[in-house]
Amino acid sequence: MRLVEKLKEHENHYMFIKWVTGGDYGKLIYVGHDFIEFAVIDIDTMTYSETVLIYAPLILEVSIGGTDVQRIIAEVSAKID
Repeated sequence: MRLVEKLKEHENHYMFIKWVTGGDYGKLIYVGHDFIEFAVIDIDTMTYSETVLIYAPLILEVSIGGTDVQRIIAEVSAKID
């Protein structure tokens, strides 16, 4: 199974993605055939700081679960009015 096919199952989920030039926590917005749209979360303010388009073959690591991702989800959820 290709990475983009697997990521398609996790659209609109929070995760950590590491790619060739960086890595951040955020929300996976859209998965296309050759790129993904990823809304980066500023860890200090828990607000979306930017949206990046990442060429899928440049993705090195994806973390969908774990304590850090759960903390991000909890803090973002607490800010929802």
